[in-house]
Amino acid sequence: MPALAIAAGAAIVMTGNPAPPRHLFAQARPRTGPSPARTCETLTALTLSGATITSAESVSSGTFTPPATTGGSPSGRGLTNLPPFCRVAATLRPSPDSDIKIEVWLPAPGGDAQSSGWNGKLQSVGNGAWAGVIPYPALGAALSGGYATAGTDTGHTGNDARFAVGHPEKLVDYGYRAVHEMTIAAKEIVAAFYGSRPAISYWNSCSTGGRQGLMEAQRFPADYDGIIAGAPVYERTRQLIWELWIAQAVHKNDASYIPPAIYPLIHRAALAMCDARDGATDGLIENPLACRFDPKTLQCTGSDTSACLTAAQVEAARKIYAPAVNPRTGQEIYPGMQPGSELGWSSLAGPQPAGEAMDLFKYLVFNNEQWDYRALTFDSAVALTDRAAGDVLNATDANLKPYFERGGKLLLYHGWNDQLVAPVSTVNYYNRVLAKTGAAKSAGSVRLFMMPGMTHCAGGEGPNAFDKIDVIEQWVEHRLTPIRIVASHSTDGKTDRTRPLCPYPQVAAYRKSGSIDDETNFVCKLP
Repeated sequence: MPALAIAAGAAIVMTGNPAPPRHLFAQARPRTGPSPARTCETLTALTLSGATITSAESVSSGTFTPPATTGGSPSGRGLTNLPPFCRVAATLRPSPDSDIKIEVWLPAPGGDAQSSGWNGKLQSVGNGAWAGVIPYPALGAALSGGYATAGTDTGHTGNDARFAVGHPEKLVDYGYRAVHEMTIAAKEIVAAFYGSRPAISYWNSCSTGGRQGLMEAQRFPADYDGIIAGAPVYERTRQLIWELWIAQAVHKNDASYIPPAIYPLIHRAALAMCDARDGATDGLIENPLACRFDPKTLQCTGSDTSACLTAAQVEAARKIYAPAVNPRTGQEIYPGMQPGSELGWSSLAGPQPAGEAMDLFKYLVFNNEQWDYRALTFDSAVALTDRAAGDVLNATDANLKPYFERGGKLLLYHGWNDQLVAPVSTVNYYNRVLAKTGAAKSAGSVRLFMMPGMTHCAGGEGPNAFDKIDVIEQWVEHRLTPIRIVASHSTDGKTDRTRPLCPYPQVAAYRKSGSIDDETNFVCKLP
């Protein structure tokens, strides 16, 4: 199989016809885009249905400082090394109560040393948590790759759920409508500026952005040709219930709380139990599903010390690993964390419950800012949240036949050490898609790659970087289905480990010789 060398020491192996080396793709990319149908500034006169262009300005300095915003945007932090581009801002109002802000960045047609021009494609980017801010860093990354790119605040400012109180249409905008309306408007703006619509459109995002990508595939299958959905919180209401399941477990009483200083102790024990099962003792758990680690092995036998867990802490740790369940029916609500995730437990098992989960109940379920998470009962939580927002926030439809039948490709990825979104949730969705659409028929349309050691969307002890957009481009544009992706881990900007990512359910197994930091010494196989 051909191996394509890509950035950061990563590579992709595909099925299909051999592809030319990547540098030939780079040479083949047009250095100049089509002559613009309009200048940037004249785009303010563009008429769009249900939308108003509020500004259009040329940016040629190579640096862009995002405007001051609320909700956690890194205002004042500039993006650098950008090519010249046309920055278009618009407000979309698909309903009388909508106020969706979008930005579309368009590479300036060029050919000089500072600009490679437009590559003829659209790459849209998504949000995190409750959104409320335009994702400027992701826009900058897509722009630097030669793409026209679009992002939205999903119709409100501030990364919490206050916006939805008394505003059901704004909740619909956040849930799915803002991204769809942004996509329609972005394609029209691209056509007006360049004189042609995007030849191919991609979605590239993780977490809430992964959920947004699945919403697009499910509800609007004609919007995108390729969708990259990392760690998608597609069961959004259930995932937020699970966050409070963990909070209740570690705050059942004072004795139940697990201080972060003890996380490394649990982590080392999990690695000792599970690490070597893939043939390489490398600090990574390749397949956590094959190992049942019980924190009771760490329970103190005498006086409590920092080298063991109390009985109450063991019970709390077991609940973190276990699925959240309805205590009355025994039905699973949402999967648990996996062995290997322990170093990130403070995100959900820290001193305070997760704010994003509190928002769901305070603003959407009970409309009570004083609501106490300890009052939540898990035999009623699913019904309460489904009734309040399930049909708007959850992207659970596994019938992707309309998307696949028009040639759409779906690339799913998830880190096994994810501390915010249970990795098994994505495994479950992938399996449901195969069952609904037919495993054989969808084999060339959807792939899931699980990433050992990676935390939420990025980071962690394992190889956590690969050129996602190159994978989806090869798949969509050259019909090269990925069967092995090489990811890399870096320290201080230097690659120190590579490892193959295998299409689920395959795992990477050590060949028993050579460096465990070199991907060539591993083979993909069924566990």
